[in-house]
Amino acid sequence: MLAAIEWDVAMLQEAPPRWLRPLAAATGASGASALTARNWLQPVRAAAARWSPDLIASAEGGSNQILVRPPWRIEAVERATLTRRPERRRMLLARAAPEHGRPVTVANLHASTGPAAGEDVVRAAGIATRWTARDPLVFGGDLNLRIEASPEVFSRLERDYSLRGATPGAALDHILARGLVPLEPARELPPDSREVRLPEGRAIRLSDHPCVVASFEVE
Repeated sequence: MLAAIEWDVAMLQEAPPRWLRPLAAATGASGASALTARNWLQPVRAAAARWSPDLIASAEGGSNQILVRPPWRIEAVERATLTRRPERRRMLLARAAPEHGRPVTVANLHASTGPAAGEDVVRAAGIATRWTARDPLVFGGDLNLRIEASPEVFSRLERDYSLRGATPGAALDHILARGLVPLEPARELPPDSREVRLPEGRAIRLSDHPCVVASFEVE
């Protein structure tokens, strides 16, 4: 599914760590990851997931991943731990540079659920802004925040960090940007965009969240 879509950068949240290399190979991309929660005894968990993915579900372990396709390449990577309990939440940052032109920092996170989500996201935005310095910034992932329910958090992101472009409506996943020209605002793809049909006619839905896409131009 990822290989069939046109993109320069893909951000995945809570993907099994063992997926990074196969996904990069299948999409012609380079990649980086940050381990998050439930990763102790990883070889045992991975074996159990291969045997019965429905049974182990998210207990296989998670990671946030960034994939970058040529002509872009990853120049530098940073990982920032936002929380350790009740689950470890980590932001992955990657500085992506084209063959010719200005680099862009990509910050990918999966925020905590509930009231802690806003705190996670605002703190992460501060870390990402400091790390990227003056370069353009793409900041997003599963923020566990809806703009209609938490407008004050998105207002603060815009006021304090110049991050704009939240996905409208009830979306939890967002792609915000600073220092880039928006060409296509963030929007959710239809549900069938994340489904794979098996030979016998059944479908596997690859994520419990809609895919969100956005397009920007580097000034």
